[in-house]
Amino acid sequence: MTTLSQTLASDALTSGRLPRFTVPVIAVASLLVGIAVASLFAGGNLALAAVLGFVLYLLAMETAARVVEGARQASDRRATTLVTGAFILALLPLGSVAWEAISKGIARFDLNYFTMSMRNIVGAGGGAVHAIYGTLYVTGLASLMSIPIGLLTAIYLSEYGRGNRLAKSITFFVDVMTGIPSIVAGLFAYALMGLLIGPGFKSGFSGSIALSVLMIPVVVRSSEEILRLVPNELREASYALGVPKWLTIVRIVVPTAISGLISGIILSIARVIGETAPLLIASGFTASLNNNPFDNPMMTLPVFVYDSYAHPGTDVQAYWDRAWTGALTLILIVMLLNLIGRLIARRFAPKIGR
Repeated sequence: MTTLSQTLASDALTSGRLPRFTVPVIAVASLLVGIAVASLFAGGNLALAAVLGFVLYLLAMETAARVVEGARQASDRRATTLVTGAFILALLPLGSVAWEAISKGIARFDLNYFTMSMRNIVGAGGGAVHAIYGTLYVTGLASLMSIPIGLLTAIYLSEYGRGNRLAKSITFFVDVMTGIPSIVAGLFAYALMGLLIGPGFKSGFSGSIALSVLMIPVVVRSSEEILRLVPNELREASYALGVPKWLTIVRIVVPTAISGLISGIILSIARVIGETAPLLIASGFTASLNNNPFDNPMMTLPVFVYDSYAHPGTDVQAYWDRAWTGALTLILIVMLLNLIGRLIARRFAPKIGR
């Protein structure tokens, strides 16, 4: 026989729900009120209108939910609103940067920009093909140096060196390198090439060395954490079948963690591809296309953007347009790298069957 308390509990779980249109209606109404108040007292400040609208929405939803649904559902809706608001707040800077880059960079996003250099160009016209090639050369060489070193170091730390003094020392120095200023990496590469080649030597390879100093710690730390997430049961099962440790790592551990490893590598490339300070020192400036990264200065996109924006010529707007298009190109390159990384990770990830 059903008791009264059981009936009330059942009713509390199955009745008293707000209609689905409540959320959008209250959200629109709160935003309109916020805009109206901001227009009256703050000259139409959109940021203030958004904050007022969010606060009003939070209070209105809390009141409606408590009256109709009860305290438990009201608390759930409050938490959902706060989490959603934090998510939107985190997206605002990203959206703002993307909008600025697209709106201001689209003016020179043409064929000439990707086929011409700045050789003999003083005002309008020209392009950044020399900087795009330079970025690909410098970042590619840095990746060729950094990825194998970083991955092998991470494998040693996670598979062979757990707890020993050498592994602890490597971890300490990797953590220190993660926090060094990028200008220090540029000075190191410049000084190193000065000792090996001669004073004042600048090249794309010098920039690659500087970026490698910044890239290796990121690859090591991200890859080590991913490798540690691979369940020990997989290793133990492989050892029980008589598979040697090195083959277990190659055939079991690395394929299992391949998606995370590729994500960490892409993150490290994105970390260094936009560096300006080390490339200013190590790679230098040039207005011409240089296809030899081992000799003569080489222009890169971050340096091109900085130079165009900070040192414009007589036609200021032409230089600024080229700078914004360079920033947009950098964003697109990073997006393309992420897409390629995801495709590779999906292609080589282990197939999990039932």
